[in-house]
Amino acid sequence: MNATPAQTARTVLVVVIIAAAIYVTWLLRDVVLLAILAVFVAVALSAPVAFVERVTHAPRALAIFLVYLGVVGIIVLVGLVVVPPLVSEIEEFIRQVPSYVRDLRDNPTLQHWDQEYGLVAKLEGEANKLPSMLGGAVSELESVTIGAAERIAESIAILAVAFLLLLDGPRLMRLIRSQLTPERAERFARITTQAARAIGGYVAGAFAVAALAGLAAFLAMTVLGIPFAIPLAVQMAFFALIPLVGSAIGAIVIALVAAFEGPTTAIAFLVYFIVYQQVETHVLGPFVYKRTVQLRPVLVILSVFAGASLLGILGALLAIPAAATIQIVVQEIWRIRHPQPAIPSDTPEPPAGAEPEPA
Repeated sequence: MNATPAQTARTVLVVVIIAAAIYVTWLLRDVVLLAILAVFVAVALSAPVAFVERVTHAPRALAIFLVYLGVVGIIVLVGLVVVPPLVSEIEEFIRQVPSYVRDLRDNPTLQHWDQEYGLVAKLEGEANKLPSMLGGAVSELESVTIGAAERIAESIAILAVAFLLLLDGPRLMRLIRSQLTPERAERFARITTQAARAIGGYVAGAFAVAALAGLAAFLAMTVLGIPFAIPLAVQMAFFALIPLVGSAIGAIVIALVAAFEGPTTAIAFLVYFIVYQQVETHVLGPFVYKRTVQLRPVLVILSVFAGASLLGILGALLAIPAAATIQIVVQEIWRIRHPQPAIPSDTPEPPAGAEPEPA
C-alpha cells in the first residue's frame, strides 16, 4: 500500500523532530547529565528523607535539610580522618626518599648494576631534586584548582536540584498520575516504585560492599603491621564504591605503602587482596546486587563496562541503577504485550442459588 503525501510528510516531520531532539540533547549533554545526577541523588535520598520525616514529624523541607546535613557531616568526618595522616605520610615520604635510595646500595644485585651503569648515583641525584620539582609543580595547580572549583559548583547545583525534586517529588508524581488513565496511572506508579526501590537498594548495597572492603583491608593491614591503617582503609572503602575495579585501585595504594615495610609485606597483602577480590567479584557483589536491584551478574558486568566506556568512572557508578531501571521498563512492556492467563481455580464455584456446604 502506497503512502499518501500527508503520511510521508508526517513521517519526515517525526524523523526531523527526533533528530533535532537528539542534536539539542547532545548540545546540552552537560546539563542533561547534571539533571540525571540530580534525579539519582533525589531517588537515593528519598528513603532517608521519608524516614526522618516519619520519625521526627518535621516538615519535608526540614527533613531534607537534616539528611543533607548528615551527609555533609559524614563527608567532613571522613576528610578529617583521611587527609591529615595522608599529608603527613607524603611529607615524610618526600623527606625519606634520598635515604631510601642510599639504602639500595646494600642490595647485591643493585650493587652490580651500580658498578655497571652508576644506577644508584643517578637515582640519588634525581631524589635530591624531588623537593624542588614538587615546588615547581605548584605553578601547575591553577588548572587543577579551577577544575576543582567547577566540580564544587556542579555538586552544589546537583544538590540544589535534588532538593527541589525531593521537596516537590510526591506532588509531581500525583500530578502525573492524575493526568493518566487508571490503568496507565497504576503502571506508572509500579514502574516508578520499583525503579526507586532498585536505586535505593543499589546505593545501600554499594555502601555495604565498600564498608566491608574497607574493614577487610583494615584487618589485613593491622595483622601485617602496615602503617596508617585507618586512612588507607577509608580510601579503600571510597574506591570500592566503583564497581568491579574500585577495590583494585585502593589495593594498589595500600600495596605501595606496604612496599616500604618490605617486599614480603606487600606480597602478603596482594595475595590476601586477590583472594578477597575473588570472593567480592564472584560471591559478595553478585549476591548483593541481585538481592538489591534484581539484576543478573552478567548484566551487572556488561552495564558497568558500557557505562565506563561512555562516561568513565561516573558512568560505571550510574550503570547498575540505569540497567536496573531499563530492565524494569522492559519487563513492564513485556507484561503488557504478553499478559499471563488467569489460573483457574481447582474448586468449582457452586451454582447460583445453591446453599453453602456446612463446615
